[in-house]
Amino acid sequence: MLKITLVKSTIGAVPKHKKTIEALGLTKMHKTVELPDNAATRGMIKQVQHLVKVEEA
Repeated sequence: MLKITLVKSTIGAVPKHKKTIEALGLTKMHKTVELPDNAATRGMIKQVQHLVKVEEA
């Protein structure tokens, strides 16, 4: 499992990145979600790595 936290605002971000953040389940700043560690999740994180903080859970 991965703990993903939104640490930077999506205001001014690329629209595709905003959609990716929503798809990860992150809606507000400093919200944390736990998602399975698989290829799909890793790909989404890589796309928005400048907006999130990732920890092993």
